Amino acid sequence: MLKALKNLFGKSGAEPLAAEMTAPVAPSPAREAAIPQPPEPEAPAPVVLAPAREATAVAPQPNLDAERVKPSPRERKPKPPRALWKLEEFKVEPQEGKTRFHDFKLSADLMHAIHDLGFPYCTPIQAQVLGFTLKGKDAIGRAQTGTGKTAAFLISIITQLQQTPPPKERYMGEPRALIIAPTRELVVQIAKDAAALTKYTGLNVMTFVGGMDFDKQLKQLEARHCDILVATPGRLLDFNQRGEVHLDMVEVMVLDEADRMLDMGFIPQVRQIIRQTPPKSERQTLLFSATFTDDVMNLAKQWTTDPAIVEIEPENVASETVEQHVYAVAGSDKYKLLYNLVNDNGWERVMVFANRKDEVRRIEEKLVRDGVNAAQLSGDVPQHKRIKTLEGFREGKIRVLVATDVAGRGIHIDGISHVINFTLPEDPDDYVHRIGRTGRAGANGVSISFAGEDDSYQLPSIEALLGRKISCEMPPTELLRPVQRKHS
Repeated sequence: MLKALKNLFGKSGAEPLAAEMTAPVAPSPAREAAIPQPPEPEAPAPVVLAPAREATAVAPQPNLDAERVKPSPRERKPKPPRALWKLEEFKVEPQEGKTRFHDFKLSADLMHAIHDLGFPYCTPIQAQVLGFTLKGKDAIGRAQTGTGKTAAFLISIITQLQQTPPPKERYMGEPRALIIAPTRELVVQIAKDAAALTKYTGLNVMTFVGGMDFDKQLKQLEARHCDILVATPGRLLDFNQRGEVHLDMVEVMVLDEADRMLDMGFIPQVRQIIRQTPPKSERQTLLFSATFTDDVMNLAKQWTTDPAIVEIEPENVASETVEQHVYAVAGSDKYKLLYNLVNDNGWERVMVFANRKDEVRRIEEKLVRDGVNAAQLSGDVPQHKRIKTLEGFREGKIRVLVATDVAGRGIHIDGISHVINFTLPEDPDDYVHRIGRTGRAGANGVSISFAGEDDSYQLPSIEALLGRKISCEMPPTELLRPVQRKHS
């Protein structure tokens, strides 16, 4: 084969190539073991195995470093052409009391993506967080859902990765930025936002979530380098403990919805993950939470270095764009009220919340039986079906989405006209998150809560959080009429 190449290109051209290939390369002391040695020109390429890593605080694992996917020339997705776009096309006039993205030193690639998304001005949390994180500071942010915190930490991550070139030699499975979120839906949503913001940068975004094909996720990891990894704690540990993912090159780490991770019991897993990353003095750490409990702040102190604390207090806990109603109704009449509300008014995109998975399943089954195009979202639904359901709801193919709080957290879908609380939540904060699914992006929305004999006692704590009373009314009699069963 080599002889044929010599004949094709001429011996004089082959000899300099051979000389170049055998020229010594000065190894980097920090990662000397990871640099593959070039083969002799006419000898078979040797197999180079990296030695085992030093033990970490986690229980020692077998020598899996030798099984890592070998480094190859850095592979990035090609940048879409931006020759026809100039920053001058993104004109945003300065406005008193508002911060423009132009006011920060962001790359043209990133500004192009922000322009495509139609975001001229920063939200309050974006303006405050970016003021610290773009300077390399750690940050702890508190803001309600829908305030733009996801874009805040993604813009910070993208800028960091663009300003700091990656090592010349990398293994596949060594992400430079890590985002941990408690639910699969939130991970998928963050990754979708990340893909939109990295559109012109060439950075690769990957997701690891439980409930989806492990081998399929592994293949994407082996196909290209991972710049930004978004994952749930459990699935990330699966990959890490099998030696497929190594976190010692993480430059930026984000913990999103820390309060929810505490509630769901994920903190022991998160601790294991953080032990695998560089020391907190050598990475940037951003932590976001809807509430700043003592437990959340204790975690923040352990994992961050001199963090900037950003708290966004909305004038109203619940958005002014959401019209809120409460119907006093017997538990036995709740389904009739739900069905007649949706059917009589012809609503096309409605979210219904219930507290338990079995309630969600029963409501969805009844709606489908009675001819309403409905689907459920709970922990019992396989992940591939959950994603398909969300896409169907987003595209308008599904009229009613019935969900638990955990499954509904972090769902950002524009055009949801109504949110119905079939049962009032036990945690008042969940009420705010629920009704925040409607009235987004400046649109008006309506929330209707059913207060029955089993859950009406939750109302006072919800009103205390809101800082005002919600008038409780009786539903119109015609909305309590029996449901006419559909004949098959």
